[in-house]
Formats: sequence, structure tokens, C-alpha cells
Amino acid sequence: MPNLLAMSFEGEIAPSFDLCCLRGGAALPDGWGVGYYPAGEPSASVLKEPAPGPGSIRRELVRAWDHLESSLFVLHVRAAIWGANTDANTQPFVKSWGARDWMIAHAGSLTRALDVTHGAPFEPIGATDTERVFCVLLERLASQGWRSLADSNLRDMSEWFGELNALGTLDLVLCDGRDLLIYADRHTEPTLHLGELVPPFDRLVIGDRDVQIDFTSRQGTCERKGVIASSSPLQSSGTASGMNWRLLERGEIVIIRQGAVVRNWVPRAESANAESTDGRTSRAGRREAAGGPVTRLRITHRTTYSYANPVERSTHLLRLVPFHDRLQRLERSEIALSVDGRGRDFDDVFGNRVRRVTLDTAYTELTITAQSEATLLDTDPLAFGNRRLRTTIPLVWMPWQRIMLDPFLLPPELPETQLGELVDYAMRFVTRNDGDLLDTLLDLNDSIFREYIYKQGATTLSTTPFDVYVTRRGVCQDFAHLFICLARLMGVPARYVCGYLYTGRKEELRIQAEASHAWVQVYLPEIGWRGLDPTNGVVTSTSHVRVAVGRNYVDATPTSGTIYVGGGNERLSVEVTVDPAD
Repeated sequence: MPNLLAMSFEGEIAPSFDLCCLRGGAALPDGWGVGYYPAGEPSASVLKEPAPGPGSIRRELVRAWDHLESSLFVLHVRAAIWGANTDANTQPFVKSWGARDWMIAHAGSLTRALDVTHGAPFEPIGATDTERVFCVLLERLASQGWRSLADSNLRDMSEWFGELNALGTLDLVLCDGRDLLIYADRHTEPTLHLGELVPPFDRLVIGDRDVQIDFTSRQGTCERKGVIASSSPLQSSGTASGMNWRLLERGEIVIIRQGAVVRNWVPRAESANAESTDGRTSRAGRREAAGGPVTRLRITHRTTYSYANPVERSTHLLRLVPFHDRLQRLERSEIALSVDGRGRDFDDVFGNRVRRVTLDTAYTELTITAQSEATLLDTDPLAFGNRRLRTTIPLVWMPWQRIMLDPFLLPPELPETQLGELVDYAMRFVTRNDGDLLDTLLDLNDSIFREYIYKQGATTLSTTPFDVYVTRRGVCQDFAHLFICLARLMGVPARYVCGYLYTGRKEELRIQAEASHAWVQVYLPEIGWRGLDPTNGVVTSTSHVRVAVGRNYVDATPTSGTIYVGGGNERLSVEVTVDPAD
């Protein structure tokens, strides 16, 4: 049975808490409480019951009340050691500091009471050791001028918890209405577990025989990612069964915001401890991963069309010539067709080099072979990240800039309800990253890579960004379209990029079909277009060869055509190889 459970989700959910331990027939707990932050406000609400009896009315309330809605929840089931079974001694506890309500819950017990000075800014109301720990922590936060967990230094927090932990056991959660801090006891065997929920799930219940939490019964499909901390791993049932849990290390501190780990600290034996971060969400880690050496690549792109009946006349548009600019130098390019025809080259409205070919010779098979070499020079794509100016969302554009960027700011035509859901999803990334433009885009890029499954055949050319969001499946084209849609809904110009990806040796192979690759470029103020690859979760540098850009796949597709006479039963095969030119 978990006597301590805390949850953080990206967006508000309305779970149903069923405290099965209150049904009777077993020893009843000394009390229980559920704390949450309604409507995302910094004001906390707590439903609690000391010394509950069988058939508790309050238990029915938290199970059936649909107003129990928040992105943050703290559940505590009490086994009394300090103080009588009263409301004042039933967790979680709430106190105010920094224009927000703070909440604490503690599993464990200190061996002696902490001294709290009479007349101090924070004084306990009840008799528990937990509330005295709460007062000490808030007093230290106030003395540092830290008005939220985002302001805190985890090195100092670890030292404070270490001092308190020396007095007894201390598995603890602390919440400020936006961030959720989890601390695992430093001296005992680890008991706190961390689990992650990732959509989609049409039906989802987690729990054990004493506590059941139903995430979907009140509002149907729940498309919210979440992180759960529990004093024991819980079983899951439904379409998301098999939830993975990990034990926190001794003394580990984890800070969660909007359903994602944003910071953590693990104390080490060496004296020079350094704050560590979860590599999946670390801002510094994402930025440091960008870049690479100057690279020269040789590309062969071979497309073959086969038809049951001869094609007598057709036209084709070929976008197969890599860009030549200050970040990518085109060394050579050749395009050959197996059927004779007339062709001419031009630059389209997006600046792509296009060849238009007309074929009047009958054929049943057409092979288009493009060979090129390009030198990639974008060795430090995030060098601008050290600028003193911090760019935040929402972005503001001059009227003439808005006119030029308008094609890359307009989201796809979707039903209003679907766009509304996608807006809400996009803004969760903005909220989680304090509105910082680059951090928000990197977080979005990383999240699509980690949470969406690359699966060929799961989508078609008619698949919409909302379809991809719901199913969490697709290929590089789908992930690029989803990223573009979300970025535009944030007010960030984004365009589709088609090209090639060098994946290195086979053991280093990431996600790459034997075909062209797709990613995204976003326009950053006073920086220009910068590439992000959500399929692989990286910033593009010297392994991505740009060939064509546009509003979407249609504007940048490598080969397209129209058959005027003949054809039928078309078969298409594409083969792409990318190797070092050296």
C-alpha cells in the first residue's frame, strides 16, 4: 500500500481516487488526505479525514467528485507516530510563501522533534514531525529569497535534507503549485519509485488492493503525459498496462514540472558534488548535443516507377539538388533519367532548385538517378544560444516580417476542437520552459522523439497532425508535420525540410529508412532558420543534407508527376545511400 503518492501531469486531469483500504475488513489507516491545485492556480485545496471509519463518506467524495481536477496531486495515507488523529495532524499540510501555497507530505518519522522558534515566520499548527520539517524548509527558502522551487539551488536543498535526514527517515514530497519536488531517504533502503505515463491510453487504472486511481473514467480519453512518485510501485491496467517504475537513488532529488523531469540531483561520495540532470529533459544536455565536424557526403538517390501499361506522355517535377549556401556547400550534382525527354531547371518560390521534365517517349519503367556531393559546414548550430538577450514566447513581428512569414505561421486546416486540443498541448511546452523560445522548441523536439513511436505503414499522406498526436505513431514526415503545426500554434514560424541523413556506421544507426528524410526548420528572431529533427531528437548540423523546403510535404517532395496518357498499377521503389565523400 502506498502511504505517499504524488503526480504531475502536462495539463489538468480529473482522476478518480478509490481508497479501497476504507472498505472495512482490514486495519484502517489513521488518516488520509488528497491535496491538489484547482484550475492551475497557486492556491491549494486539501481533502482529508483523520481516523476514518468503514464506509467513509469522504472516500466516496474523492472517488466520485468530478471537480477534483488539477495537474498536481499529493496523496498521503497516515500511520500515526507523532500526534493524535486530528485534522491538524493529517497530511498533506499547506502553508503560504511567495504568493503561493506550498504543500508537503512525508513518509517516515524523525527520532526527535525539531525546535521551532516561537514567533518565527512559520510555526506548526499540529504536533507532527512533518509540519516542523515543513516550517524549517520554508524558513530556509524565505531566508534565501527563493519564492518557488524554480529559484532553488539543489545543492543547498540536498544539504538541508541531509541535515533533517540525520534525525530519522525522510521520504518526502514538496510542491509549490507548479513544480513537484521528490526527495528519497539517504540512509535506508530505497522505497520511493518513479513512473512515467505516456499516451495514448483509452482506459487506464493504476493502484493495488488498497488504492486505485482511474485516470479515464470521468473524461473519456486522457491524452496527458505524467510522472508519478509512489512509496511502492503500482500495477496498471487498461491500454497502458506495463508501466515502468524505477527506484530513486538514496538522497536523490527530482523536480517535475508539467509531467516531465526538469532537474535532479544525486549526492555522490566525492566532495565536489555537481548538480546532475535527467538527460532526456536537460536543457544543457540538449544544447550540448548539437554540432559536429565539417563533413563532405556523397548521396545517391534512385527512384524507379513501374507500370502495367506503357506511359505515353507525362511530366515530372524533380527536387533532388541540395542547397548551396553559407552552411552547406554543393560540390557537384547530376540527374539522369532512363527515358529521354525535355527538361529545364528553375528556382521555385521557396528557393528550391527544381527540374521540370516532359517525357513523350513511351515507357513501362522510369528510373531517376540523382548523384550529388555536399559539404556540411553547420558545425555549431546553437552558437547563438549564449546571446545575452533571452527570446520568449509570444514572439512579436514587424508588419513586413509578418507578411513574409505568414505562409509558415498558418496551421493546417483542422476542426476547431482538434486545433484547440493541439493549442493546449503546445502551450504545455511553453509553460514547462517558462516561455523561453529555444528551450521550448528543444523540449518539443525531444518529447516527440521519446514519446512517439516510429512505425512505417501506420500513416498515409492524408494523416493529419492531430491523428499523429492521438495515436503517437508515424514516420519522419508525420513527426515533422506535427512539430510544424505545434510551433505555428505557438506563433513560431516553421517549415518542412526534405533531404538526407547520414547515420554513420550500422551500430550507430538511428531512425532512417532507405529513402529521403524529413525534419523541420524554425525561424528565430535575429538568428534565421534553424533545423530540428524530431524523428531523432537532435538539432541538425553536419549530418543532415538539405534539398528542399516548403510549407509542408507537398511543397518539398523529391519527385512528383502527372501521367496524361497510359499507365496504371504503379509500383514505386526508392533507394538512398549516403556515405562520406572521402
